[in-house]
Amino acid sequence: MKGVVFVEQKKLNNVAGRINYISSEARQENLYSVYETATREFWRELAKENQEDFARNGTSGQCIEARELIIALPKSMFYYDHDELLKFFVEKFKEKYSVECIAALHHNKRRTNFHIHLIYSEREKLPEPVQKIATRDRYYAPDGSHIRTKKEAVDENGKLLLGYKKILKGMVYEEHLFEKKKPIFKSLAFLDEAKGLFTELMNSQLSEREQMHVFPKNSPYIPTKKIGKNNPKAKEIQENNKVKDEWNKQVRRAVTSGAEKESLIEIKRQLIIVPVSASIKHSNGTKDPITFRNIVARAASALSYIIKEVEYAGHGSWVKVWGEALDKLVEAAVERVTGVKYQSKVRGR
Repeated sequence: MKGVVFVEQKKLNNVAGRINYISSEARQENLYSVYETATREFWRELAKENQEDFARNGTSGQCIEARELIIALPKSMFYYDHDELLKFFVEKFKEKYSVECIAALHHNKRRTNFHIHLIYSEREKLPEPVQKIATRDRYYAPDGSHIRTKKEAVDENGKLLLGYKKILKGMVYEEHLFEKKKPIFKSLAFLDEAKGLFTELMNSQLSEREQMHVFPKNSPYIPTKKIGKNNPKAKEIQENNKVKDEWNKQVRRAVTSGAEKESLIEIKRQLIIVPVSASIKHSNGTKDPITFRNIVARAASALSYIIKEVEYAGHGSWVKVWGEALDKLVEAAVERVTGVKYQSKVRGR
C-alpha cells in the first residue's frame, strides 16, 4: 500500500559492530549521511555496563546493548538535503525520548529503498558515576557472579581458584555510569508510538499530496514485510508478500465496488485469521509459512469470487447486500474456495 509508514525495530547484541557497519563508507555502497549525538566512547561504555549488568543478574539469552529503528522514507525525500534531513529526524527522536543516538541515511543496493538506521540507547548517562564500596572482601566467580563466602573461591591453601576474582574491603566493586533502562522501549506500545512520531515528522516535510499514514491495526488489509539485507528468510518473506499483495489487491477492488470496512474485516477474520489460528494451534504454536500462504491465497480467491457475485447480481453497491445476503455470498465463497465452514458475524444495519 502506498503512503504507509514502515518502521522496524531490532535488538542489538553488538552495538559497536553495528555502528561500524551502518556508518562505514567502505561497507555501505549507498551511504549519504551519518549523524551522531554522542561520542563513540559513549557507546563503548554503554555496551560495557550493559554486559556487566547482564552477567551480574545471571540473565539467560543474549545481552541487549542498544536498539535500532529502521525507518523507510518516501522516495521524494531523497532530493532533500541529506545531512539536514537526517539531523531533523534524529534530534526530534532524541528530544522526545531523551536518549543518545547515532544514525545513517542509506539506499539499499538496488536503490529501491531509501531509509534511516537509527541506533539509540535505552539508558541516559548519569551526571556523575555511582560507585559501590566494599565493606568487606568480596569474591567473584569466572562468570562475574558474586560469591557469598570465601571458601567457595579459594583452594585448601587459601589461594584464589583459577579465574576467580577478589575485591578488597574499601575498594570499588561496582560502578554505574548510566541510569537503568527505560521501560518504555520494552513495551508493545513503543513501536506504534514511534511510527506515529515519524509519520508526523515526514508529513511536516511533505506536500499534501504525499502525506503518509500508519498502517491501521483494525484493517481488512494485511501489511507486507520489508526484506532486509542478507536476511536468511528473504525468499520466504518475498513469497509471503506476494500472496499478501494479492489479498490487498482484492480488498482494494472490494472497496472500489462499495464494500463496507466492517464486512471486509469480518470476511478477513473468517477467511484468514480463524484458519491461521487453527493451523498454529494444530502445529503446537508453530506458524508454518506454506500453510499460511495457502490460506491467504485461497482467501484472495474467495474474496475475488464474492466481488464477482456482487457485481454479477447487479446490486451496484455492497450496502444493498449487507446482512443476510452478504452472509450467503461469503458462506458460498468460503465453502467453494477454502472448504472451511463459514460462521457469520456480519450484522445488518
